[in-house]
Amino acid sequence: MSALRKAQFEQDEQLPPPVSETSQQLARSEWLYNAAEELARGGSVVFKRHLHPQQGVTAYQFALAVDEYANNLLADCGVDAPALGYLLIAGMAGSRVKSEALELLGQSDHPLGKLGEIAERLLQPLADDALIAQAEDNEL
Repeated sequence: MSALRKAQFEQDEQLPPPVSETSQQLARSEWLYNAAEELARGGSVVFKRHLHPQQGVTAYQFALAVDEYANNLLADCGVDAPALGYLLIAGMAGSRVKSEALELLGQSDHPLGKLGEIAERLLQPLADDALIAQAEDNEL
């Protein structure tokens, strides 16, 4: 192997430099996580930019999105256990049963589970405006 070929091979095999997130990307990721966590706990996420209408995702809208997700799983036979039945029975009995909810929603790599995934999907289009609204509030 010639020296030129060897040098080219070594150049080709180098990993690209690590990608660093900008402060804007970090702020966006942080806002998305915090807002998703708020929705997953049953709250609403709303904000208002100067001279714009209020925006956000209410607890009701989030519950509808989770309901739609679960209904689609059930319709597609994506749930093997009677998780919804157990949830309804437990709810009527006044109990809160996490294992049935996990069975119904499915596994997720998101730190907040499937609820976090659903919440972030709803919040993604709002993140940039939310950060602008925060900056506007900080200027006041």
